[in-house]
Order: sequence, then structure tokens, then C-alpha cells
Amino acid sequence: MITEKIFLEVSILLVLSIFSSKASLKLGIPSLILFLILGVLAGKEGLGFIDFQSTFAAQFLGILALVYILFSGGYNTIWDNIRPIFGKGILLSTVGVFVTAIATGAFVYFILRLPVLESLLLGAVVSSTDAAAVFSILKSKNVGLKKSLGSLLEMESASNDPMAVFLTIGLIQIIQQSNASTFKLILMFVQQMAFGLILGYFFGRLIVLGINHLKLEYKGLYPVFTISSVLFVYSVVTYLGGSGFLAVYVAGLVCSYSNSLHKKSLRQFHVGISWLMQISMFIVLGLLMSPSQTVQIIWIGLAIAAFLMFVARPLSVFISLPTKAISFKAKTLISWVGLRGAAPIILATFPLMAEVQGAQLIFDVVFFIVLTSILLQGTTIGVVAKWLKLEEAAPPPGSITTDETAISDGRHHDMKMLELSIPEYSKSVGKEVIELNFPKNILIVLIVRDGKYIVPSGETEIFANDKILMLVHQDSLHEVEPLLI
Repeated sequence: MITEKIFLEVSILLVLSIFSSKASLKLGIPSLILFLILGVLAGKEGLGFIDFQSTFAAQFLGILALVYILFSGGYNTIWDNIRPIFGKGILLSTVGVFVTAIATGAFVYFILRLPVLESLLLGAVVSSTDAAAVFSILKSKNVGLKKSLGSLLEMESASNDPMAVFLTIGLIQIIQQSNASTFKLILMFVQQMAFGLILGYFFGRLIVLGINHLKLEYKGLYPVFTISSVLFVYSVVTYLGGSGFLAVYVAGLVCSYSNSLHKKSLRQFHVGISWLMQISMFIVLGLLMSPSQTVQIIWIGLAIAAFLMFVARPLSVFISLPTKAISFKAKTLISWVGLRGAAPIILATFPLMAEVQGAQLIFDVVFFIVLTSILLQGTTIGVVAKWLKLEEAAPPPGSITTDETAISDGRHHDMKMLELSIPEYSKSVGKEVIELNFPKNILIVLIVRDGKYIVPSGETEIFANDKILMLVHQDSLHEVEPLLI
């Protein structure tokens, strides 16, 4: 009966999490908080019907969750949106994380008198942000950030975890190994980032090739293929000494940017996986949490949380972003949207597993910081955005907002409709639409074949004598004939 009992408990917690997510939109409370509360209530200091004390299991699930959340973040990122702010996002996710870690570590050393390295370790653990809760709050209040700001925050939150992971693991190694040096740490950073970027791109291209050319008989196998691919990418890159977290995010970006089959359905699938991972992770971390211990460090936690929100985060933003590249108001809002969420709590399990001195204190403090950040910053994002006049009305429910289908936003005013007949000698005959590698500003709208109308997908094969109706940007008119004739 043990198996059935576990299944019952898991199903109840997942269903309650779904209902709490819906309630969070109405209450204006980030759903992550409610997931944590469910875990705490189910744990040993709540109702007590689940006794969970495995730090290893929590870390294992946390890493697994972070891997899929990062891939989903990359896969659902629209490249056209992040291209203008790519440089700023990289600065925030590297320099910004480093400055946050150093500043917070110095403050921890000042008030707790922990050893310097342990103080910096706490700073590294809380140095990355999680904007997932921010956008759920804005959606519930029908407030949206200006497009460039929203894209910048999304990119930062999705790409700054690898830097935080590197700092955390690097500091743990220095603490445990007397012969560890700063030079070795720098080499490890260069290696992890380089391998993560290069191999992430390489494996991303392989995933796209697999999706386009496997020709699986059952469409349901494509999600299985991407699930296994993500785990493969993370594992192989990590074994080779690179940043597996960075690699899966880059692989997701490559998949998003490339032309591939089933992109829409696969994106939706991975959004669902991402939600499942977030729910599971926060429930498990809630089970691991001990409210009685958290209460004992409440004043310490409040002091560090306040420093992080009002000093360290703004300092990192203003140092990272060039003075004239972004306005003072925008920097202020970015500073306030520096929510701490999933990654810091996961990273807080690393010192516990490594049995670093003061690891339990670090874990309890980090948990309190995350709770404070989500409650205070998460619930006031909309107010601050309005106060700074950087908000814009969110699209009404049910409206089309994706880049793939948007056609009335002013970007297609130079599009022309063309009709082209495919001769028998055309090199496109026998190829699928996806294999033609059309630029993004050429779109096949309709195919007329033997008097029948076909709405094409990426898998649609081109036949001789097909009449193809296309939307083509005027700058790409000269590209059409070489691609099809």
C-alpha cells in the first residue's frame, strides 16, 4: 500500500497546486508562494502526513527541474524580441550576478561574522533572479511591462542561473580544497561558459535536425525525443566540464530560432513540463523547510533580504548597464524586479550536500530571503511599474500575442502576395516545406494542387505543378525564384 499512498499524496498536492495557481491570479500572490505553503502544510511541521528529510532528493529534483525550466525558457523565447537587448541581458546575467554575490557576501560577513568564503557563498547562492512570479502577478492585474523591459527581464532570469551555479560550486571547491586557487577558478569559469555556449549550440542544431528528419510515425514521440535530448545535453556537457545549465538554455534558444516541425505543440508541451517541474520542486522544498528554524533567524533574514533588495540588486543593475543605454526609471524598475525564487533554494542545497560549515544557516536564511522577496517585491511590481510610468496594458484574454501569428502589429506592411507555379524540374519538388529553409520573411500561405486547397505545414511535400500562394517581404522578392525554381 506504500506505492498507492505515495501516488495519492502526490496527486492531491498537484491538484491543489493547480487550484492554488488559479487562486494566485485573483489574489495577486505569486503561485510559487502557495506551492511552498502546500509543501510546508504537508510536511513534518504542518499536518505531518509526509515525512520528507532527504536533501539529496531535493537537490536531485531541483537540478532536474532547473534543467527543464531553462530549456523551456530558451525554447519559448522569441529571438526577434531579445536581439535588441541581448548585450544588456548578458551583462545583467554575468556582471550583475557577480556584483550581487560580492556585495551581499560582504554584508553577510559584516552582520554574521561568518568566515569570508562562507559569507561569499551565501551571496552567490542568492545572486540569481526568477522572473516567473513577476509576470503572473502582472497578468492577474492586467498590467504589462514595455516590450523591451519585459524581454530583458525574461532573458536575464533565464540566463543568469549558470553564473550563480558556477560561483556557488567554485566557492565550495575553494572552501573544501586548500590548494584551490583564484586562477583555477577563472579557468574553470572560462571552460564552463565556453563549453556551455559551443556545445549548447551544437546540440541545439542536432535536436532541430532530429525533429525535422526523423519522420516519426507518431507525433507523440517528438516530445519524448526532446525530453531525452535535454537530459542528454545537460549530462554530456557537464561530464565534459562545461555548464550544463547554460548548454540547455542555449539549445532551447537554437530550437526556438530554427525552422522546425511541430514547434508550436512542442513549445506548449515544454511549458507544461516547466510548470510541473516548478510545482514539484517548490512542494518538495516546502516539505524540506522547517518553519521553527526559520523563525529563529527572522531578523537576520530580514536584514539580508532588505540589503539585497535595496542595495545589492540596484548596485548590480546600475554597474552592469551602460549609463546612456537605458533610462534611470527603467534601471529602477529592473532593480525592483530582482525576485529570488527557484534557483537560490536549489543552490542552497549544495552546501548542505557538501557539508560546508554553516550550511544549515545558509539554507534557512536563503529560504527566508526567497519568501520575503516574492511576497514584498512580487506583490508590488505592478504598483512600481505604474508609478514609474513604464507599464502598458496587457493584451486581453484570448488575444493573439505570439510572434508566429502576429500580422497586424505593423511589421508586415511591406509584405506582398505572390503566386508561383512549380515546374517539374524544380529542385523543390519532393521536398518538405521545412527543408526549403525559407527566410522568416517568406511565408507559404496556401498550396493549390489538382483543384484542392492545402494549408501547408512544415511537413507538407512540394509536388510538380503545385500553385503556391506566398506572403513575401519586398526586400526578399529576389530570393523566391532561386529557392523554388
